[in-house]
Amino acid sequence: MRFSRHRPEEPEINLIPFIDVLLVILIFLMLSTSYSRFTELQINLPAADAERLRDRPNEVVVAIASDGRYVVNKKAVDGRSVELLTAELAAAAGNRPDTVVIISADAMAAHQSVINVLDAARRAGLARLTFAAQNSGSR
Repeated sequence: MRFSRHRPEEPEINLIPFIDVLLVILIFLMLSTSYSRFTELQINLPAADAERLRDRPNEVVVAIASDGRYVVNKKAVDGRSVELLTAELAAAAGNRPDTVVIISADAMAAHQSVINVLDAARRAGLARLTFAAQNSGSR
């Protein structure tokens, strides 16, 4: 009598049906996915024409340095208080309430310095404000 030891075969996992099912799921997901653009905010940016000459004589340019110093129409302000800045803005604007205040702040200037200029312009009765910027390519 011969007793042979029969080794059981190791089970193999057949991957072909698995891959077929995954491809069908992938095709289904690709066809059913909607590719929509998120348009939560639609912003119309203003356009500027740099070639035209400025015909606004009622401008006051306030420059803010990175260390918080102020310059109003190329004249340095002695202190950094809002009251001194209000007096300088009122003197530069005269009695013209339609004067435009152009704030030209350094990129590294503190936010509080810009807020002080906004507050001083409000106290001086100057409601027309704008910020000066440069193109990112001109650096």
